Amino acid sequence: MNTERKGAVATPATPAPTVVEAGPSVPTRGPALAPPDASRTFDLADEIAGRFPSAKIDYVRPRRVKLTVPPDKIKAVALYIRDILGFDHLNVVGGTDYIQQKEFEVIYFVGSISTPGQEDLVIQLAERVDRESPQVPSLTEIWVAAEYHERETFETLGIVFEGHPDLRRLLLPEDWHDIPPLRKDYVSPGR
Repeated sequence: MNTERKGAVATPATPAPTVVEAGPSVPTRGPALAPPDASRTFDLADEIAGRFPSAKIDYVRPRRVKLTVPPDKIKAVALYIRDILGFDHLNVVGGTDYIQQKEFEVIYFVGSISTPGQEDLVIQLAERVDRESPQVPSLTEIWVAAEYHERETFETLGIVFEGHPDLRRLLLPEDWHDIPPLRKDYVSPGR
């Protein structure tokens, strides 16, 4: 070890700075995804609309399709998306309060894990329901992962998922006695 002598105490010499050169490429994780190609999602939208005339295609983007279906058709469309189109993975379920239209929207974000070439695509399957009696069918029979997401949506917006195996509180305190906190007409205490 190189040392410099200062009085009676030996101290190590200051090392020269180390220069690390970056490589020519940044490592990636997983297989390379195909570049955005809207024809894939247009084909999906056309196939769903052709099979389900009541489905309204809200928009088509290179990696995303959003469609809205009536609540009484959502199970049939969900089964078709899972079994025929290969979208086997439920990413998340969310809800939106459209207070001016007196409606809630429940939206399922569905992807594909097992179908090659569809790993980067998302289908947003939505349904609208009256705000006064928000009841929609549960999709837990189709995607088991919907169980906790539907519970959260029930708890935070008050949407009842008919046929859900365990529709009880998940996040809010047991003594919560106010309206669901994500409704637009909810007023936080103290404000």
